[in-house]
Amino acid sequence: MYTGFYRLKGLPFQLGPDPRFFFGSSVHQKAMAYVTYGLHQGEGFIVITGDIGAGKTTLVGHLLATLDPAKYIAATLVTTQLEADDTLRMVASAFGVPCEGADKAVLLRRIEAFLAGTMHGGRRSLLVVDEVQNLSVRALEELRMLSNFSANGVPLLQSFLLGQPQFRATLANPGLEQLRQRVTASYHLGPLGADETRAYIEHRLKLVEWSGDPGFTDEAFGRIHAVTGGVPRKINTLCSRLLLSGYLDERHEIDEAVVDQVADELGEEIAQVTTPGPSDLDFAMAANGGNGHVQLNGHGNGSYNGSGDLPLRVSMLESQMRNHDRTIKRALEIAANYLASARS
Repeated sequence: MYTGFYRLKGLPFQLGPDPRFFFGSSVHQKAMAYVTYGLHQGEGFIVITGDIGAGKTTLVGHLLATLDPAKYIAATLVTTQLEADDTLRMVASAFGVPCEGADKAVLLRRIEAFLAGTMHGGRRSLLVVDEVQNLSVRALEELRMLSNFSANGVPLLQSFLLGQPQFRATLANPGLEQLRQRVTASYHLGPLGADETRAYIEHRLKLVEWSGDPGFTDEAFGRIHAVTGGVPRKINTLCSRLLLSGYLDERHEIDEAVVDQVADELGEEIAQVTTPGPSDLDFAMAANGGNGHVQLNGHGNGSYNGSGDLPLRVSMLESQMRNHDRTIKRALEIAANYLASARS
């Protein structure tokens, strides 16, 4: 909705990774240097870790987008809780290798034949494993075994392992010593600084032909960094809502007060999602003998008091209703203006 109001040619703050919006911050440029170095080694594993939303997938996606498809073939595996054999099947599927009805031995032969055929055709095979922290040690060992495939002493597969910080603890497992020895490059993506947060926001806006509308005050940029901690995905979430809020209120400048207001609204919405609803609470209280005090988790670390938390829930509901009212009001105004222009 706000793209037309601000005359933008697209959505600048989408949450999904998009290599077109890659921003070369100091940390991302350094990470790119490590990744490029690892790629030129042509073997083993390249490990990139970072907090949720730090830009790991976008970074590697940007790198792959720069590669010549006549020289490289890349497959991406977004992991869940996969076991060893399932991991092999997912790798095969990602490369388009048939795996129906194949046992492990047959599957490995098919994968090796595919990788060898790709090399003979003049291309290198790359595997990107995202959310790698979800893999078990056995599954990681299967990936390590795939790195053993070679032809005439040249490795047939190189892998990128992208994961959250806890993957580094997994990698320290004694059972993964051989995998660690094959890591050719490793980097941890940190958050953006205050100046780079501003540059990041302006970079994404300019990619959709932003002409300075809406304007952001210096204080607004500072608050965005303070609220998001410089994490790109959090910046995207907040800025997307800032533009929506500005559109609903017909605002052409975003200042510190607006950032605080929208950040508070987002915080209240998150709190409502993570707080049991009235029906859940009523059920739990009834199950607890109606004494107005229930546990929120199995460890006894949280509680709900029927009277003490009620003002918080009322406040969150009121905030949601205000947001809905603003949206409906603005939509009706747009519809009225459209009908008026159509009649004329």
